[in-house]
Amino acid sequence: MRKNLVIAIDGYSSCGKSTLAKALAKKLGFIYIDSGSMYRAVTLFFIRNKVDISDPEAVKDALQHIELNFHSRDYESHITLNGEEVSEEIRQMPVSENVSEVSANKIVRKEMVKQQQRMGKSKNIVMDGRDIGTTVFADAQVKFFMTADPKIRAERRFKELQSKGDTVTSLEDVFENLAHRDYADTTRAESPLTRAEDAIILDNTELTQEEQLDFALEQVHQHLPV
Repeated sequence: MRKNLVIAIDGYSSCGKSTLAKALAKKLGFIYIDSGSMYRAVTLFFIRNKVDISDPEAVKDALQHIELNFHSRDYESHITLNGEEVSEEIRQMPVSENVSEVSANKIVRKEMVKQQQRMGKSKNIVMDGRDIGTTVFADAQVKFFMTADPKIRAERRFKELQSKGDTVTSLEDVFENLAHRDYADTTRAESPLTRAEDAIILDNTELTQEEQLDFALEQVHQHLPV
């Protein structure tokens, strides 16, 4: 049994995993670790440096030149890639269109999982991703698996991109991108997206952010010291 409390949140793209994770961390005073941004930052590096994802040696060499760090402001997780703030750039469509392939790479996942496990050894943390409750922290005391109607997810993601100034991407493009990522995430050979047997399903299709937070807190409080 872990001495520190780990809350693992897995689920499909654009289900609001990071929104819930950040809200829980703020409410509980836990550390929030955005695992997805780590894979996105690696993807950005690969795009910029034209790394051939099918070449194991090229991938290994590239990973030796990647330094990722997190810093937090108001419980918002910010990530730097080799000292450069890339929190906004990694959310753009070029990265979104390639992150599933990069995150499915066994060499990349092995390195990222090693870093994630090191982060959660001694602190109370909330981490969201695709395989947190099944691979990274299979012994987490609280696990959530988030899902929502695909159309609702696409609409949420489209509005998010629009709010950040992306006026090129269409709703249809976002829907297709999410469908592609769902397929890639659930069928990859290395740590595919799947619900842990002891994970609590959280379908937020018709839930507000406040309602899903209340639901999650109710589950977490059962594991907190009295």
